[in-house]
Amino acid sequence: MVNYVLAAAARHQATAMLAELETHTPGAAQRLARSAFTELQTWPELTVDLVPETQTGSRCSVAGAYDFGPPALISVADAASPARRDFTALHELGHHFQKHSLDLMEAFESQSDGGLQLEDAACDAFAAEILLPTPLVDHHLDATGPTADTVADLWRAGAASRMAVCVRAVQRLPAPGHILLLDGSGRIAFAASHGLRPLRRGSFQGDIPVIDRARSSGRGRAQGRTQVRYRDGILGRELHAQTAPMGGYLVAVLVTDSAPWRRFTPPTKDTGPQAGDYLCAHCDEEYRSFDPACSACRVPHCPECGRCSCTPRVNEHLCPGCFIKHPPAMFADGSDRCLDCS
Repeated sequence: MVNYVLAAAARHQATAMLAELETHTPGAAQRLARSAFTELQTWPELTVDLVPETQTGSRCSVAGAYDFGPPALISVADAASPARRDFTALHELGHHFQKHSLDLMEAFESQSDGGLQLEDAACDAFAAEILLPTPLVDHHLDATGPTADTVADLWRAGAASRMAVCVRAVQRLPAPGHILLLDGSGRIAFAASHGLRPLRRGSFQGDIPVIDRARSSGRGRAQGRTQVRYRDGILGRELHAQTAPMGGYLVAVLVTDSAPWRRFTPPTKDTGPQAGDYLCAHCDEEYRSFDPACSACRVPHCPECGRCSCTPRVNEHLCPGCFIKHPPAMFADGSDRCLDCS
């Protein structure tokens, strides 16, 4: 799915989640906006714990985790600030609603990955909608879109976390791009994307142009063109970028064109990586993939059957009785039918 379509689907899903929240616990949105972590600790069907960040895993865009249970468990990194804990707790509450509502699950049926990306993006949008009311966002982010300074201003104006601000800001980007929150070492603490492939939390971007200049200047301010780094050091397309300091972090706004801090910015040339096209040698599934290739056959695993193009270690035979492929041990000597069909 193209990421900007994913972003729109995530906002639609977040709206449905807010309706689910109001049905589940009327009036809870206002209490969650004041202190989500404290409010959720009073919900009888949930256990909400603080844990070391190393125990929160890396699948989510935040330092938190959700365990379906029973009983359902929300884990939040104990190193986080109160505002970040609230955003993380709401993000994980989003998982809780989506895993318990058949209506919300319907949105995942049309997703090629089973809804993994949509579920996580919807959790971010759900948390940001609760923590940052639209009038406040409208006051700071005008129709031209967010700059690095207006994103930082929005964060200073409210009590929401930097992450919630990034999610709300990326919804106002005028073109495909990213809003990145980088720590002092240049690693991504949080990334929100629109129309481009998402960047992974924890990936190092500190040495790419613009980010490198912002860090080395000591002021956190820089702008120009740069390419962000994906898995295995692969660089994406060139983007217009601007940075600003944001409470000990660096916020970076990156877009393909229509940069709000410039009078005219033509689209950059798309020099980023393209997903490869493959035909599965085992199930004939046609698929596109950015996943790492098998070191032996140089083909990534098929999303349908999970195999690469390597020859199976166990030779299988098709049984004409049950039409299932079995290993040789399932056939008696000289028989073309498996033991179950003989």
